[in-house]
Amino acid sequence: MTDSTLNEAARSSKAWPFQEAQRLEKRVKAKRLKTGATDNEPVLFETGYGPSGLPHIGTFQEVLRTTFVRRAYEALTGEPTRLVAFSDDMDGLRKVPDNVPNQEMLAEHLGKPLSRIPDPFEKYESFAHHNNAMLREFLDRFGFEYEFIASSSRYNSGAFDDALKNVLRNNQAILDIMLPTLRAERAATYSPIMPISPKTGVVLQVPVEVVDVDAGIIRFTDEDGEVIEQSALGGQSKLQWKVDFAMRWVALGVDYEMYGKDLTDTGVQSGKIARVLGGNKPEGLIYELFLDEKGEKISKSKGNGLTIEQWLEYGTEESLGFYIFPNPKSAKQLHTGVIPRAVDDYWQFRERLAEQPLDKQLGNPVWHLLRANHSLAGAEAPGAGDTVPVSFGLLLNLASVLGSEATAENLAGYVESYLGETEKNADLDRMIEAAVAYTRDFIVPTLNKRGAVGGEVEALRELDAKLAEADADASAEDLQTMVYEIGKNEAHGFENLRDWFRALYETLLGSEQGPRMGSFIALYGVEPTRKLIAEALAKV
Repeated sequence: MTDSTLNEAARSSKAWPFQEAQRLEKRVKAKRLKTGATDNEPVLFETGYGPSGLPHIGTFQEVLRTTFVRRAYEALTGEPTRLVAFSDDMDGLRKVPDNVPNQEMLAEHLGKPLSRIPDPFEKYESFAHHNNAMLREFLDRFGFEYEFIASSSRYNSGAFDDALKNVLRNNQAILDIMLPTLRAERAATYSPIMPISPKTGVVLQVPVEVVDVDAGIIRFTDEDGEVIEQSALGGQSKLQWKVDFAMRWVALGVDYEMYGKDLTDTGVQSGKIARVLGGNKPEGLIYELFLDEKGEKISKSKGNGLTIEQWLEYGTEESLGFYIFPNPKSAKQLHTGVIPRAVDDYWQFRERLAEQPLDKQLGNPVWHLLRANHSLAGAEAPGAGDTVPVSFGLLLNLASVLGSEATAENLAGYVESYLGETEKNADLDRMIEAAVAYTRDFIVPTLNKRGAVGGEVEALRELDAKLAEADADASAEDLQTMVYEIGKNEAHGFENLRDWFRALYETLLGSEQGPRMGSFIALYGVEPTRKLIAEALAKV
């Protein structure tokens, strides 16, 4: 496939990352006409992170979705790009998160920049450094290509000093934008720039007088009532959130940044401030927020969302990305119950990819996932046609039948017997480990095998008799046909095959839903399945 073929297909693709990339291309062209920049200058993508709590999947999804657009832009234009993951660790700690240790210690540091508060986990030099490290660890594990920038390093080193002077120079114009949006009480203390108290180290929400723009000198009243005159530069101040957002856009030259629906107003006001500062709001979309299983917004401080570690214990990295991919403007629930389908759907879409024409590939989530950690040079990502020989759902059913005996080793043994000699498959091994964990924690506690009733009794007896005559190595398809024929026997009284399969699931597996029974019997074994039937009939 040539670059021109990919570019052409990308321009006609309706997949949302390509739609975003096309909008971004228009902005970049206009910017270059205005500034005289060449197309050799990388287009800058940014994602922001507030390290006030532990990173969750909502944080990760913003980086992943931004990367989808980044790779789509590369495919569309062939131009270089950069991705900056920016941590606002100069922000003051507003409240103590519920899900961290040493909460009394953190309470003593309320109001101070996150990068100047001790790490409650006692592993890093600050709370922000700890949370930043957790974010980077996962981004690195997934293989993202990004540049990490901590707000504290830019403020403290003076790298933002010129940008801060620009804010001071336009202090009144920014106030004119912000004050009408604030309640009277908040407006009385609002200042675009927040000094850090030289006495307490707290980020102050107090009125500020600009004394000398060129020198960066400001005047304010400290918490104890003393009037202080000090520099706003070199880490001695912090910008208000909406002002900081705009300042970054202009100072870094950000071309694309997406953010959540809860920051819609922030985007509007920050866009106005960016224009005052001599720049423009970047291109980007506003995405809907993830919800927990109760339909409530996921919060870092509450810890009511899935953690990255939880998804990876019960699922796979690829399934997480697959679940995140669809329409970002549509809200969706994020809890452990969505993991099994996400795992299997990922592999179904991945198996289709190799046989699809290019235009269909560009709409396949797996095309984007396989390129998330590959630059344009790696556009032909390896493994596009790979598959796994057993579904995650089938592994879950096998593990649930084994119950307390379900271990990765046992499941692997059943799979090896089912498949015969096969090459090592790391993806399958990972699925087996996840299936054992998921079954142990979420399926086994809910299982409730019932006895057979009515026509189910004779149907199960017929199934047992036919299995007794079947070859031990009967194929999954032959076994499935056998099960179908029994269900279609009018003598058993099933209105439809769905009722027959539900009876099998509830009596043999203890759940309302289950796998293709032919595949399950082939994997679990004919004789072990007959034992399950005997146990169900013994309850009659």
